[in-house]
Amino acid sequence: MVFVLDKSTVALVKGERGHEPVFRALDLIDYKTCLAGQKRALIKVNFITTKTWDSGGTTDPIVVEAIIMRLRELPIEVFVVESDASMTNADKAYVATGMKEMCERNGVKFLNLRYEKDKVKIPVPNCETLKNITVPRIVTESAIISAAKMKTHMATKVTLGMKNMFGLLPDKLKFKYHAQGISGVVVDINTVLHPALTVIDGFVAMEGRGPTDGDPVKMDLIVSGKDVVATDATAARAMGFDPKEISHIRKAGEKGIGNIDNIEIIGEKLEDVTRVFKKSNWK
Repeated sequence: MVFVLDKSTVALVKGERGHEPVFRALDLIDYKTCLAGQKRALIKVNFITTKTWDSGGTTDPIVVEAIIMRLRELPIEVFVVESDASMTNADKAYVATGMKEMCERNGVKFLNLRYEKDKVKIPVPNCETLKNITVPRIVTESAIISAAKMKTHMATKVTLGMKNMFGLLPDKLKFKYHAQGISGVVVDINTVLHPALTVIDGFVAMEGRGPTDGDPVKMDLIVSGKDVVATDATAARAMGFDPKEISHIRKAGEKGIGNIDNIEIIGEKLEDVTRVFKKSNWK
């Protein structure tokens, strides 16, 4: 089956680390329309490690703060969220990365989704791997903003907006999903949970042995969009990858979750921000 989707818009904004590039990236895609009528937004960050933003490993607090500042213009309740990973405690990362200080300064609460007791099971139609997923109810009743990090990944080639959604699963032992085929799991999650906005932090990215042990890359780049597939495809291209060679992005495009090719890029030109990232030990 061939899915024909309307053209997706993705913003590329170049600038030194700070609020302004994030503001521009959000304004260019008219972020307010994505959140119209929503009462609550969950900003999903990447805490796969306790390393700080300048390592390229975790979402930069200044990016999240800029999103929070823009959301203040709307009548919407905001939380920053993440869940524990097999090798990382999200609460410890919340403190170590500087996110706690930023959230407290802005009066925003953090939720470790592992400890949310009210959960719902969601069937996944035409699944790749998982027939259903179980997530906290608050995830299904909120707008999700995927505040991802721009990184390479040893199993999925890249980890961007779609892969960031994997952390909405509240399980501590996430290795089991890798054993089942992580790319298929990522597609399944994004089939039933669609982020309202994707904001990819590329102020300092990571290449090589990502998602935790690679080398930092100063990109001074923010990528944003309403279509997570198009946003990821554009970010992947900015990293020197063909998104059609990245299994979860390609499959999501084939399933009509979003666009890989029918994309209008606004802000910077793709060729002006592209840097070929080092790859390492792809599976």
